[in-house]
Amino acid sequence: MQEKRKALGRGLEQLFSDEAISFDEIEESIVDEAKKNKEIVELPLSELRPNPYQPRKIFDDEALNELASSIKENGVFQPIIVKKTVKGYDIVAGERRYRASKKAGLTTIPAIIKDFTDEEMMNIALLENLQREDLTAIEEANAYKAMIDSLGLTQDELAKKVGKSRSHITNTLGLLKLPKSVQDLVLYNKISMGHARVLSKLEDTSKIEELADKVVNDDLSVRELEELSKNKDLKRLFPVNRVEKNNEYKSVEKMLKEKLGTKVKISNNKLTISFSTVQDLNRILEIMNFDINE
Repeated sequence: MQEKRKALGRGLEQLFSDEAISFDEIEESIVDEAKKNKEIVELPLSELRPNPYQPRKIFDDEALNELASSIKENGVFQPIIVKKTVKGYDIVAGERRYRASKKAGLTTIPAIIKDFTDEEMMNIALLENLQREDLTAIEEANAYKAMIDSLGLTQDELAKKVGKSRSHITNTLGLLKLPKSVQDLVLYNKISMGHARVLSKLEDTSKIEELADKVVNDDLSVRELEELSKNKDLKRLFPVNRVEKNNEYKSVEKMLKEKLGTKVKISNNKLTISFSTVQDLNRILEIMNFDINE
């Protein structure tokens, strides 16, 4: 195993040592070795598939379009890194370049083929996104958890590896205790990391969800949320002046909210499903098995 890792590039050894890790150093080591050995090849985009360990769930369309314009004008500056599989190639690093190249109308992309283990493949993908991309807080939390589980790290060790404070790692991982519906609000940038951190310190799931809805609907500041979170009687703070729904509608709303990860309301024989962005709408339609391209 030691010889195999060495063959992949000295920078990769950082993943399995006590050193701080840098994706730039790992990628530079792999690219330099590939250039020296003339291992950079052109691969058909049709034979590539996204990294199954990709922590990013949302890709900014505007940023991808800008990158696609640059690629159309100047080509792909840095080769992507892939792993050969029975079905083609899995992208290890460079998924944004792959997606932008498709948008730019390219049919091939420069690539370096490496025989990574699944563990190496996952950790490189996590590291690239943590150090190069602006992940949402939930994506970041899931990436930290995956690295802890994969490499058997303590939170202190992970903090040193990725150059973050121990408190940042602890607070970010704490977001994974939130209900799934609230995690999705963070994932799609409907509530901030600051709001989510306040909510993650609460124990009552129904109170967390009610306060999260209040943040979204009333645009509460983090300070306002902190004050509200200390009050045990939310109903006195937010009097409800609407006709009570029957239990059937309540249960259907809750089921749809959990399924779709967004606010759902049923009243006056109408079903209202909230979304914040085009990407969020596409996510909801995908969950509902709608294909808008048909």
